[in-house]
Amino acid sequence: MGGALRFLMAGLVGVILGLVSWSESGPEWPLDGPGAVSVRVDSNGFHTDLVMDRAPLIARGGPLADLVADLGPGDAVRIGWGDARFYVDQSPISSRLPDGVRALFAPDNPSVVMLSPLRRLPPVGNPERQVELRLPPAAFEALAARIEASLDLPGGMPRLSATGPDGRTRFYASTETFGIGRMCNRWTAEVLQAAGLTVHPGRTVVAGAVLADARHAVPLDTSGADD
Repeated sequence: MGGALRFLMAGLVGVILGLVSWSESGPEWPLDGPGAVSVRVDSNGFHTDLVMDRAPLIARGGPLADLVADLGPGDAVRIGWGDARFYVDQSPISSRLPDGVRALFAPDNPSVVMLSPLRRLPPVGNPERQVELRLPPAAFEALAARIEASLDLPGGMPRLSATGPDGRTRFYASTETFGIGRMCNRWTAEVLQAAGLTVHPGRTVVAGAVLADARHAVPLDTSGADD
């Protein structure tokens, strides 16, 4: 019995180590350079969003561009993904714990893409919870295309699922499903991978892991400007 238990424990440790070390990489595009677009990864400690200027998204055209252009006033946009019920609900989280359990463990939960206008794209204010990337045009196009691919577009038109309490934030139906094996931070990591970053999907249950992968992709400052 003891030998079987040790065997099972060793197997469990192996699975955990495999998940932690599992990495996936996108196309190898050098970050920054001419025409680079700023994309920021933001975290509230549990969840990650992408923040960027609206103009480059609108300029590329397509369904995502139309949605971004139709948002309220502001030069920037916050984009996220999550469960179609839990993510949209803005009531105190203490009252939503049963729904959180449902979102994690019920199979094939519908999801939504969130778009929220911002007045501008401010500089990084909290380096512990924000990372700014400078993506070359090809990488930015791949990132935007991956976001757009999440939208449910029956007949080419997106489906509005809900509007946030602020009247500005909008949630659009997604083709993807939410659950314990694929939560919001996993989606953010997949979008960043499409832009050429190396990410660790097995770690994305923790928002900090997504930030760490983004931070690792930022070119080192060798100019000595901060010395």
